[in-house]
Amino acid sequence: MYQYILFDLDGTLTDPKIGITSCVQYALRKFGIEEPDLDKLEPFIGPPLTDSFREFYGFDDAKIQQAVAYYRERFSSVGLFENEIYPGTAQMLARLQKEGRRLAVASSKPAVFVKRILEHFEILSYFDVVVGSELDGTRVKKEEVVEEALRQLLRNGGSGQEALVKSMADMMQEHPRRDIVMVGDRKFDIEGAKAYRMDSIGVAYGYAAAGELEEAGADVIVETVEELEQVLMG
Repeated sequence: MYQYILFDLDGTLTDPKIGITSCVQYALRKFGIEEPDLDKLEPFIGPPLTDSFREFYGFDDAKIQQAVAYYRERFSSVGLFENEIYPGTAQMLARLQKEGRRLAVASSKPAVFVKRILEHFEILSYFDVVVGSELDGTRVKKEEVVEEALRQLLRNGGSGQEALVKSMADMMQEHPRRDIVMVGDRKFDIEGAKAYRMDSIGVAYGYAAAGELEEAGADVIVETVEELEQVLMG
């Protein structure tokens, strides 16, 4: 039975397609690139924006920085609310919290936006820890986000200076592997879990390509929020 559960945000707790793809579309238009089909921009959901602008459009560092600024120009006021919580998610989180599970969000999205989205959907109170990237471009890799979420989540189980000085290896060693799990919809979430030898649950209702979660090595793959709750409740 998992006592510590880390959740990705986009494609796992909420469906952010319209907001993310519309903001990418907006940013691309600033460079004279028209992409009318939002479906073609779905690969931007999950990985860091910097990686996606480089991989899919060949932007150099300077253009990436400007593209991210354009993206956030729209996302910070409009895009983050072009979002829907998956049906059954709030109820699942409430039941897990009632069972005494410790919950965290580990997202590559900037933490300031993550918290606003969780507040918007009235689910922030279910989480003991919320970790995202920083607006200055640091801590964007999933492994870095997972590490910080684990550090905060497991440290909270200790007390005083003893908890502060423990290394990540020490904290992980104190908790059986089956105590901790990462839940996400993309290979990056599964890879982040593997980096710390955690179990991983892939949610197929998100934005992974066909076979992506299997190839990444997810321990369990679920098709619905209801099935995810069944797995997490043991």
